[in-house]
Amino acid sequence: MRHFGHIAPEVRQRLFHQEPCEFTSDSPARLLSAALGATLYSPATRPRLADDIVKQTGRGVVSMVLCLEDSIGDEDVAEGEENLVRQFTDLAERQVDPPLLFIRVRAPEQIPDLVRRLGPAVRLLAGFVLPKFTEERGIPFLEALSGAEAASGHRLFAMPVLESPELLYRETRVETLEGIARAVDKYRERVLALRLGVTDFCSSYGLRRAPDMTAWDVQIVASVIADVVNMLGRADGTGFTVTGPVWEYFRVQERMFKPQLRRSPFLEGQAEELREALIEHAMDGLLREITLDQANGLLGKTCIHPSHVLPVHALSVVSHEEFSDAQDILRPERGGGGVLRSQYTNKMNEVKPHRAWAERTLLRAEVFGVANEDIGFVELLAAGISG
Repeated sequence: MRHFGHIAPEVRQRLFHQEPCEFTSDSPARLLSAALGATLYSPATRPRLADDIVKQTGRGVVSMVLCLEDSIGDEDVAEGEENLVRQFTDLAERQVDPPLLFIRVRAPEQIPDLVRRLGPAVRLLAGFVLPKFTEERGIPFLEALSGAEAASGHRLFAMPVLESPELLYRETRVETLEGIARAVDKYRERVLALRLGVTDFCSSYGLRRAPDMTAWDVQIVASVIADVVNMLGRADGTGFTVTGPVWEYFRVQERMFKPQLRRSPFLEGQAEELREALIEHAMDGLLREITLDQANGLLGKTCIHPSHVLPVHALSVVSHEEFSDAQDILRPERGGGGVLRSQYTNKMNEVKPHRAWAERTLLRAEVFGVANEDIGFVELLAAGISG
């Protein structure tokens, strides 16, 4: 699989200075954690789930979570488990190349049980999403995952979801984060990424952000995300990939605030109709949130609607300017440090302070590609939509 792999090769050639790399579920964890992109959630009870997965793969989805937790009722869990086994078996028989598939479970004992029931079809499973993760609740999940991996002989990753009230409340936040850090460090080779449950954060205070607002505009939510990145997303080798929160809206009926999407990039790209469509479907708020996610150290995003996938991926592509700066900073002859003017002659590149940024940028460039000099977000999004 590869990002923008659903686009014709000749179109990719026009769009990219460096095309996104190919990867599989067997690729190194560091590469996969950066490549998750827009992770699309789907209830595990969907009767045509295998068809849905194949369809979304054809639209550019590279990671999906099949949910047995909050997206289905308590009474539907057994049915959801049975459906997952059927659908995975169906997919395995089709000999298709699906996206990275994860199952979101409710309890640790579901992990070995599902792995056993999947049988040979377990080869299609990338891992499990672990809900309401704290040290106390998370360790049994991680132990169950390690045991299931050993029993099946198939590599399985964990993606803990940070969403518990203890993480949100000021008086317990640091202690909870320290516990989470201990747990995920102990199982570091199994933890692919940390996910943020912002809807649960808001629930603790009876809040729900409007389509004109991003998670970063809700200060109590922004503060906890910042602390998660501070303690768990460091670039010194101790951190993990932390993914962006879910965007809840598909279409806005009435706006209180003016659109947040600047007109100029779309005029340059001759794509005013695309801009109007994005605004009509409440996508301008999503685009702003993705940009703020990235500015604050998050990579990838939880998505609950297919229309959110392409904007996440288009905004994840490395610009030619970013790529040029990162390459300059990491040249071997720059190992001693120093300051240099960027090739675009519009900024200072300071070698030592910008090194970690440059390394992360080149990893993102590997999985999402580097746009050609004259290609921006508008062209990438338009090409992805037309497919």
